[in-house]
Order: sequence, then structure tokens, then C-alpha cells
Amino acid sequence: MGDAPEPDDEDEPDAETDGGVRAYTVRLELVDEPGELLRALAPIADSGGNLLSIHHERGNITPRGHIPVEVDLECPPDRFDDIVQALRDAGVNVIQAGEEHYGEEVNVVLVGHLVETDLSNTLSRIEDEAEAVVQDLSLAAPDGTEGVASARARLAIDSGRSEEALAAIRSIGTDKELTVVEPLLGGEA
Repeated sequence: MGDAPEPDDEDEPDAETDGGVRAYTVRLELVDEPGELLRALAPIADSGGNLLSIHHERGNITPRGHIPVEVDLECPPDRFDDIVQALRDAGVNVIQAGEEHYGEEVNVVLVGHLVETDLSNTLSRIEDEAEAVVQDLSLAAPDGTEGVASARARLAIDSGRSEEALAAIRSIGTDKELTVVEPLLGGEA
């Protein structure tokens, strides 16, 4: 009888390391267009995830006019981050990935020589330094790419990190001689 508890204790760690598969929930927002659901599911399967269930609320529209989709999947823990990145690389709007919540949304406007200062680099720096996800970008360049342009970026950030994220974006703006128009925080619009 003294031997029975030992194998049980050993089984728990082995289940997580020996082919261990965990269940995850990913919440997405999709545009209401044909093929969008398939486009969102393909990166999951292609990255080694096994779909368990899909809750697609076509009649329930988010404030941004998108369709919320909740996907339950299973995969080894070391593949989950790759699945989330594959979704983002495919242009899928990831609202929640496992325990990772983007609880706040911030809109900023950047004004200046955006193209000349490498807009792609600016957005990459915002994602890295402000720890934000660029969910949407609108660019206006009335004088062409050589002139002053403006870009509105909708960013998803972790709850409680607005001030920190905006400070990082201000710093990037200063480095690139861009004007940053930021939202007023602390109240409802």
C-alpha cells in the first residue's frame, strides 16, 4: 500500500511533460465576410492545435462591428504562443489568448513624416516598447508619402498599463520627431 501513492504522485508530473496537452481558449473578433472563420482557424491547425469547439456569435456584433468568436483548442503548452502568433500574423484580431487579456484599448494619432521615418519600424517599436498590439491602423497622407501624414492606431494593452504604454509611445514619437495625440485617460468618452 505504501507503493500505490508513489506512482500516483509520479503520474501527475509525467502527464504534463510526456506528450502533455492543455486546453486553451482564444477569443477573436472577425469581420463579417465569407471565409473569415476559415482564415482564423487555419493557423491554429497549421501550428499543431486541435480544435475542441467554436462558439461563433454571428448575431452578436462587438462595438467595433465585428463578430466575436471563442475557440477552444488543445495543444502542447510549448506550441500555444506559436499558435497565437500565427493568428496575429494572419491578421486575426486576438482579444484574449489563454490567460493573456488585452483589457484596454487606446487610440493614438501620430503626425509627422511617418513614411520617411519608417512607419513599419515605428509600429514595431510601439508593439515592443509599449507592449501593445496594433489592432488597426488608418493612414492619411494628403500630400503623398514625402509629406506630413497622420496615422490613427488602435492599440490593445494589458489592463492598468495605459499610462506606461503612452509614455513609451511619447518617447518613440520624440525619437522620430512625430507629434503624438493621445486620448484623455481616466474617464468615459
